[in-house]
Amino acid sequence: MSEKDSDKESCSALELLDFKNAVKEFQKLVEKLVTQKTKEKLGLYIKDDDEIDYEKFYAATQALFGAEVKNYNVKAFFWKIINNPDVRIEWCEIFGCFLGESDGMSSQLKEENMVFLLSKKKQITHTVVKRDDAIKGIVKVPNLDFIVTSSQKGVLTVFNKQMKVLANTSIEDTAWITGCDFLSQLKCVVAVTERTVIIWNYKSQNICFVIKPMENCLLCVCTVTMPKQVAKDTILMGDDKGYVYLLTVTSDHLALKKCKSKKASQLQVLDSKTFHIVKRKLHDDWVMKVKYITDLNCFGSCSSDSICSFVLDDIKRLEDNLPVKEFSVPKGVNAFTYCRKAKLIVTGGNDKFLRLWHPAVNSKPSGKLSGHLHSVVEIVTNEKDQHVISLSSAKIFRVWDIQTLSLLQVFHDNQVNPEEMENSVMVFDNDRGVLISGSDVIDIYPLTHMIQDTKYMPRTHEKSINALVYNRAFRQILTICSESILKVWDLETGYQVYQMEDAHGLNTEVTCADIEIHGVYFATGACDGTVKIWVFESGQEVKALPLAQCSKDACRLLKIVYLKANESQHALLVLEQSGKMKMIQGNSVEKYLYATWVLPEAVSFPPKNPVVSLLLKPGTLQTHDFFPDIQLLSDTSSPKDDIANFVPSVEIKCFAVLKVEGCNLIATGSANGAIILWDFESATVRCLCKINEDRQASVLQASGVNVMLFLVHSAFSSRKYSSLPSTTATVRSHTDAIPEHKSSSLSLQEENVKSDEINTEITTAEDTTSCKSIQYVELPKAEAGHSPILASAHENGCICLWSIQGNLVKELLPFSKHPSVPLTALCTDISTKILSAGSREGRIMRWCITSFLEDPQNDKNQIKEEACWRAHATEVVDLFHEEEKNVVVTASIDGSVRLWNAMNGYYLGYYGQPRKFESSDISRLILPCDVNTFPIIIKEESKYMEEEELEYPLVQDRDKWKSLTRSPSDLKGPKHVDPIQDSKFFKSLASPKIYKQPLKCFEPGNRLAGAVFGHLPIYKLEKPVEERMPPSLQKRKAETSSATG
Repeated sequence: MSEKDSDKESCSALELLDFKNAVKEFQKLVEKLVTQKTKEKLGLYIKDDDEIDYEKFYAATQALFGAEVKNYNVKAFFWKIINNPDVRIEWCEIFGCFLGESDGMSSQLKEENMVFLLSKKKQITHTVVKRDDAIKGIVKVPNLDFIVTSSQKGVLTVFNKQMKVLANTSIEDTAWITGCDFLSQLKCVVAVTERTVIIWNYKSQNICFVIKPMENCLLCVCTVTMPKQVAKDTILMGDDKGYVYLLTVTSDHLALKKCKSKKASQLQVLDSKTFHIVKRKLHDDWVMKVKYITDLNCFGSCSSDSICSFVLDDIKRLEDNLPVKEFSVPKGVNAFTYCRKAKLIVTGGNDKFLRLWHPAVNSKPSGKLSGHLHSVVEIVTNEKDQHVISLSSAKIFRVWDIQTLSLLQVFHDNQVNPEEMENSVMVFDNDRGVLISGSDVIDIYPLTHMIQDTKYMPRTHEKSINALVYNRAFRQILTICSESILKVWDLETGYQVYQMEDAHGLNTEVTCADIEIHGVYFATGACDGTVKIWVFESGQEVKALPLAQCSKDACRLLKIVYLKANESQHALLVLEQSGKMKMIQGNSVEKYLYATWVLPEAVSFPPKNPVVSLLLKPGTLQTHDFFPDIQLLSDTSSPKDDIANFVPSVEIKCFAVLKVEGCNLIATGSANGAIILWDFESATVRCLCKINEDRQASVLQASGVNVMLFLVHSAFSSRKYSSLPSTTATVRSHTDAIPEHKSSSLSLQEENVKSDEINTEITTAEDTTSCKSIQYVELPKAEAGHSPILASAHENGCICLWSIQGNLVKELLPFSKHPSVPLTALCTDISTKILSAGSREGRIMRWCITSFLEDPQNDKNQIKEEACWRAHATEVVDLFHEEEKNVVVTASIDGSVRLWNAMNGYYLGYYGQPRKFESSDISRLILPCDVNTFPIIIKEESKYMEEEELEYPLVQDRDKWKSLTRSPSDLKGPKHVDPIQDSKFFKSLASPKIYKQPLKCFEPGNRLAGAVFGHLPIYKLEKPVEERMPPSLQKRKAETSSATG
């Protein structure tokens, strides 16, 4: 080997080493840029001198690779990153080189992130093409919801919205069909061949018109939609010489009225000279596509000409020969489309690039997309998702995001033979979300989010959801899973804002959470009893409750409620698994949170009078600000007969708090169905009971309580919710709480207790006066009709509605053909007009409670169930109703948080999906993969049922005729007689009498006769009339009988 060869090898090795180092430095630069844009998206980035903008990025790239990189490639690369920092990128893209088509397909994301679901592709093969034929035109007719196709050998087909053949015909012509469209005014299909124009009346399949001859070979056709046109259509056509034609067809030209009456097969030839045809030469090569863009009131035509590749101008330019707006593209343009929302025109051609143009700027494109390795032959737009789908001559489909200029999906048609790889056609159906392409068959590709039966489950978290909380102030959602991963989502878009892991420490499960009313702070509780307060916007920890010295199972927190939050004070109410309820508070002085108040254990009540009167200590409010201390007496003075009937104490399973002006309530629910209502305004605690028919109170033997919720009418809730002591009504003193008429035993008890202690008085059934005095809480008269209602959801699938006086107002059982299942979640909208519930089987029910809350005691104010749908396959953990967007968000133990339309139960998506929510579009009914039942809308029956009116002929009633006959004295009266009153014939008309003697049915017969015969009805027949013998015959019969005897 010579010295020159060795020098060349060493130089190439050094160049390769330098290039590898440059690539590594470039990757570091890209990583730094991605980190910067990610922080900017989350609002965590602070601008400094190291901020990377386009100028710095371009200068650094030029310094690394030199003049090999082009400005437009660097700009496209930079734009791609700043619009989507999470998109996959390759360093070779900076040189304008991209992965091969096969590599792009192998690097696809999992199936649920695809735009089109290839596994659900459908094919239509019958009656659309002939042997060795191919589809040359596919058009969507929006007004009629039709799909029109044309094959190369003359098969025209009209499909309905279910893609079933509505009409079909075969044109016997030697020339091949090159394109088709639909005439909206004449309701006909138009197609062009090499030398003719064919118009087919699809309603009368035998009628077809052929306009010929045409000067040049026609290659494409489209219709011009003008609203002012009546009974005529304008057709645009392009030929192989660069001419664009304008042809107007009227109903008089076709004589449709005459042809409709003829049943014979019609193929009428019309002379093209009888039509007014305008043409103008716009290109120097074949006209590949012509389209009329209604939004721009312009037509567009493209050609493989490199100088005048694309023309966009008013349709009048075809007649006046004024200059037109031309776009120049190397190697020409084969296809183009218009994006209405983005207001961009996308073109593609033989140079394999997609270019984005502003309609008013033809000097240079505003963007460029590269990736195809073959010529682009067709482009369509998905307006709803803002996607552009391009098709290459190798039958490779590419899906692009028009906003971020990023590639979303690559797939190919593997059904096509290599010898059939020619120009193909396609159209996107925006109404049904499917892509329709044609070759020798018709392929239908559905969008992924339009398909229910996918193999991927919607996943928001990998583990089951423990908490779902909505921040109305920030319009964001907080979700926590059993793996202690906390995520915050944007309600409208579904994008994740931030997440935290191990919020309470390693391997410590976060079990509950709540957000204070202003949305600034949120609190979390864990399985070890610890409580933490965080800043919602940044996720920064504020205060924490130290680890309790107790067993982990007993201290596990089931629920947490935020009572008050500001910079100086925080107050929380928590429920432990052991059944204890505590108040946790914190202030600016103390470093940690601390427990300040404990609710006593569950109270036992005698069934005859389940009310306990409390002796409270108001002075404790100065310390606790919310609820005074309570201490129950261990000894009771109830009769011995009632002790056995006490409701046993059980652990609290759930609770609800209502703290407004005039109401200070805590309701607790237990596993045995007992509901205890603590009223700190009236100083009573009562067990909610059901009133029997004998007007005696008895404890409702209901199943376990899973969740409770206070329903407050908007008129009542207009008084401010507040946890401040200044807005809380003063709690009655112990002397006010005790009735004036007391028994002597109770008086002795009070004397033995010190005045500063907290006593409890159990009112027995012997003192009826005291029972009446504390059973009801007096509300202001103006608001008595809008008193709060307590809703409790039970294990038996029933919802009980209670008044705050302790009476059961109504029981709700969801409408379902399935057996009742436990209800696990309750929620209302902010105006308390809608009540929603979730079940253990994943179903959601919705009731309208507006009229009921107006006056709950009025039986006419009914609660109407409006909708029911299956949201999950497993238990619903929690849900909430967002009234502004009219959506319902549900969370389940399956790890998914899903979004639904509140009115009809339509599925809108799940949090964590790659696509943005489209909550406004409810025209498409889709289902998640684990749900196979459609929502049920329950309509109210009409109160005014229209009865069918039956008409019977009238006949003359002889009895009425006789009663109306006047005596001779009446005829001597005055001659002036009312003709209506004198018409006795018409007064004697009556309905015909049908004399029927139906059989009278009595109770079934003897049940001992058997299961069948014992339940057959018994009919009683009337006794027939006996025939009597004449007296002479009876006498003779008696004589003969005596003689023989």
